[in-house]
Amino acid sequence: MTTTYYNSRLASVTLVAALASSSVLALAPSTALAVPPGGYGDLVEAVSPSVVFIEVTGQSTGSEKTSGLSQGMPEELRKQFEKMVPGDRDMTPRKGVGSGFIISDDGQIVTNHHVVDGADSVTVKLADGRSFEATVIGSDPMTDVALLQLETEETLPVVAFGESDTMRAGDEVVAVGNPFGLGGTVTSGIISAVSRDIHSGPYDDFIQTDAAINRGNSGGPLFNNDGEVIGVNTAIFSPDGGSVGIGFAVPSDLVQTVVADLQDDGMITRGWLGVQIRPMSEEVASVLGYDGPKGAVVEAVSEDSPANKGGLEKGDIIMSFNGKEIVELRDLTRAVADTAPDKSADVEILRKGEKITRQVTVGTLGQQDA
Repeated sequence: MTTTYYNSRLASVTLVAALASSSVLALAPSTALAVPPGGYGDLVEAVSPSVVFIEVTGQSTGSEKTSGLSQGMPEELRKQFEKMVPGDRDMTPRKGVGSGFIISDDGQIVTNHHVVDGADSVTVKLADGRSFEATVIGSDPMTDVALLQLETEETLPVVAFGESDTMRAGDEVVAVGNPFGLGGTVTSGIISAVSRDIHSGPYDDFIQTDAAINRGNSGGPLFNNDGEVIGVNTAIFSPDGGSVGIGFAVPSDLVQTVVADLQDDGMITRGWLGVQIRPMSEEVASVLGYDGPKGAVVEAVSEDSPANKGGLEKGDIIMSFNGKEIVELRDLTRAVADTAPDKSADVEILRKGEKITRQVTVGTLGQQDA
């Protein structure tokens, strides 16, 4: 199970990553426009054949129980949480459940990384009762997106992606999934917020929704009123594991980019700069004449890194990267990661009050790179 304390200030509120474990919770949705006359019956009838129920068997360990969103927790808080996780830390058999949706008629399926992470076998059940074995083409823990391939030559029903960046707070959305293994279940709500940062990683840009999400919804689609997928349900805030109307979905625009990369070779390639950064302080922002903090302050530069070779120094304030303005730290992390390795990028920095530009050749982010 992946249950994570998000922030000590939230006290009893728990951030639950809807893991692929039978003891784990589900996720959240987000987006759409005015309710169709007569309700969502036609929409649900059209999309339900493409929404699937995923069963996973594998081995779970103590580390798996605190994987997923817990990776972004402060070390001491993570240790405290691990002590609270029930069960021993030895290898134990596990069965997990989740949801997903078919994006190609030859059987490619999108779901969450945490649903299939560590799986020995993956079984996919369609709404019409058919069941297929699936293989994991690739998986990305940073965005919690995974791509599966069904072992079948049948032509399958598909759903299409919509544009998540057109969705607004207040737009209506529909979530379809398999909570508690009950089969296709529909809930509706609105988008509560967009571009939500829950401090789980550099790609935090979640759609927040109040549509009810529960255990087994992980990896399921969030639809707009045109029946297009505008999010993949991923996590909820909850004091007790149940839905309290605060859920999160990975935006479809990001999901499509990750899926396209995974379809190529099953791997995700991201850029790497090689710096440790922190936010600008209010005091520094005031001295520089800004309304508030902006940019990313360089705390350390890794030896032989692209940043080091490009002339960046401790104390530099990165204001833009490759033409993209840096307002929050995640802006820089994402801009660097989205830049192809070996490509040159202009980095605009403030150094001792002077604005200068340095050019760096972006490196390749490895599994252990920060």
